[in-house]
Amino acid sequence: MQVVGYQTDGGASEAGNGTAAGPALVVAEEGDVHREPLDPGRTLGYSLGDRRCAGVLDGATHHDCENEAAPYCDRHSSTWVCARCTGTCLKDEMDCYEEHAIYLAAFAPATFKVGVTREWRLDTRLREQGADRAAHLRTVSNGRIAREIESQLAKEYTDRVRVPEKVAGLHRDVDADAWNRTLDEFEPLETFSFDYGFELDAAPVPETLATGEIVGVQGRVLVLERAGTTYAVDLRDLVGYEISEEETDRELQSSLGAF
Repeated sequence: MQVVGYQTDGGASEAGNGTAAGPALVVAEEGDVHREPLDPGRTLGYSLGDRRCAGVLDGATHHDCENEAAPYCDRHSSTWVCARCTGTCLKDEMDCYEEHAIYLAAFAPATFKVGVTREWRLDTRLREQGADRAAHLRTVSNGRIAREIESQLAKEYTDRVRVPEKVAGLHRDVDADAWNRTLDEFEPLETFSFDYGFELDAAPVPETLATGEIVGVQGRVLVLERAGTTYAVDLRDLVGYEISEEETDRELQSSLGAF
């Protein structure tokens, strides 16, 4: 078996084609594909083996790839040019004519990220990223205008938050005073506060594993509890691994609370 993708609570699907029904790993075995749900309280018992390219999915069929590059080799990697757009279209012809939302997303304790998405996907996009709070700042008629505004706001607010920074704040709350001061600079159309169904007393230990009781999933971060220690796993870091149905016996770092 090989992990060939994942799905987040918001519906994002990396190589996991189709509509997501909650967070899950997408696993392939001899060409067939199934979802491994990541519901709180379930126990994962997989050991990680070799890692290689996750290949490609065609509906419910997986096409294997033996290339060593992971999670995807050059042949199976794709670049979404819209993610690099600053208002000057990188495509041969602009096609983002839908209404777009400009937003600020808050990640505990006080990282505030500017972003854009198609207006109808706003709630989904925020959950995909694992935002703790957010504000819909403005809706514009197309993606070009949205990217222009985003690039201006990115001079003051970050436009990217990496997973380690998100993990470091999983056990903390958003600094409400800092967030409210930031929103005072705008007139938000709507604000959001997200609950991912779990709370942590301490920062989880970053690790790459698929063994333990599922605490929950926030964005693409899977939180597992094993032997008294809580671990944070970037789901993308699991893509490409061969897995077997046995708990890992690899020695792992333990939190102070485990002693």
